[in-house]
Amino acid sequence: MGVKKKIFAIIGSTRANSSNLKLVKKIEALTTEIFEITIFEGLAELPHFNPDLDKENPPKKIIEFRKQIENSHGVIICTHEYVFSIPGSLKNAIEWFVSTIVFSHKPIGLITASSSGEKGHEELKLIMRTVETKFTEETTLLINGIKGKFDDAGNIKDRETITRLQKFVNSFVNLVNENK
Repeated sequence: MGVKKKIFAIIGSTRANSSNLKLVKKIEALTTEIFEITIFEGLAELPHFNPDLDKENPPKKIIEFRKQIENSHGVIICTHEYVFSIPGSLKNAIEWFVSTIVFSHKPIGLITASSSGEKGHEELKLIMRTVETKFTEETTLLINGIKGKFDDAGNIKDRETITRLQKFVNSFVNLVNENK
């Protein structure tokens, strides 16, 4: 077996044990032979974006955050929709990358798992196109009604969601492996 690819997963929810975290842990379980996934749950700890702080000496947490993404072979963002948009903490985190090329051509998987999610999902894709990530429709996934898809033990109980998640994972693996 070859060296595992490093994947950096960003959880868009600041809630402990969120559905988004459960989904990423399921992806981690499905890809343990291929990927080494680092799950980032620290959005709430990142400073508010300020272009004046981003010029010559960005905050230490931002430098570390950027290095995690730069050193990964791919990124997964799994988030919920909040007030028909992506959560402010996730948007704040992405804004720290606008002045960089860290995300440029980086393979990315985008999951919006929420009650509804359509508007947030479209916004997430637009933002990630803006920072020049590399994704396809097959490496994006919208899951409506996410809370009802899990059983009490945290397992996905909905067969269609399991099938769609597996298809997403296969497409993301292919995208990461195609990237040079």
